[in-house]
Amino acid sequence: MSAHGGTKAILAALGANAGIALAKFVGFVVTGSSSMLAEAVHSVADTANQGLLLLGGRTARRAATPEHPFGYGRDRYFYSFVVALLLFTLGSVFAIYEGIHKLESHEPLTSPLVAVIILVVAICLEAYSFRTAMKESRPLKGNGTWWQFIRQAKVPELPVVLLEDTGALIGLVFALLGVGLSVLTGDPVWDAVGTLCIGTLLGVIAVILIVEMKSLLIGEGAARPVLSTIVAELEKGAEIERVIHIKTQYLGPEELLVAAKLALPPGSSVETVARAIDDAEARVRAAVPDARVIYLEPDLDRSRLQQA
Repeated sequence: MSAHGGTKAILAALGANAGIALAKFVGFVVTGSSSMLAEAVHSVADTANQGLLLLGGRTARRAATPEHPFGYGRDRYFYSFVVALLLFTLGSVFAIYEGIHKLESHEPLTSPLVAVIILVVAICLEAYSFRTAMKESRPLKGNGTWWQFIRQAKVPELPVVLLEDTGALIGLVFALLGVGLSVLTGDPVWDAVGTLCIGTLLGVIAVILIVEMKSLLIGEGAARPVLSTIVAELEKGAEIERVIHIKTQYLGPEELLVAAKLALPPGSSVETVARAIDDAEARVRAAVPDARVIYLEPDLDRSRLQQA
């Protein structure tokens, strides 16, 4: 579900951003609005970002090799991290630079009505992209908040698209306010202020994405509810006394590595140990489908033996 949903949301955002970018550049040429130019570059960055997310999804499907025995699942995290960097450099830094330049030059707007029409159309297209991303994310979000989903999701594409679309919608409102206030007051400084607001907004979103994607890229373990489920399934076996310790790590959005040491009764036969390990793996995979790589080590509970 997550892979399909992510691709659908990415394609919706790609189509919307490509059309919006072209319209915004036309609007900038006609009006000379710095807000429009900042938004045009923002849309170009978003379009490139969707292409990178699709590329990451494709390269992540490569088969494992001796050099990469756990496969290439983290490619999706890497390309999402690159997307965050592009959003910061091409979106935020450029918008702030353009806003400062506009403050210094005080260039008047021409044909502001064209800019308003383009921005309103862009808001409608971005709203469609945002709605698609929300629809595809809702099954994965569960009962948590959207902020919790962004912080905890292991599928990187959907949080990235959600934050991008949120930034795009708010940025378009800033641009619309900047152009509108410039027309109403006759002072182009409001267009520059709108541009600076866009740059600041994109910077905040980029930093959030950089932090979250970095965490996934270097390796995150299973969330507490998932970890509790795994431990409970391991300890269901009659031959398993308890889980001595366990470590987990996501090798990709849908591939969880589980390594655990299990306490078995002293004197257990090889057949009993093998059966207990096989049954434990089957229970974990049934309860947590993402747990595809499982290493279980049988051992004795030496703390209880010493107490005895």
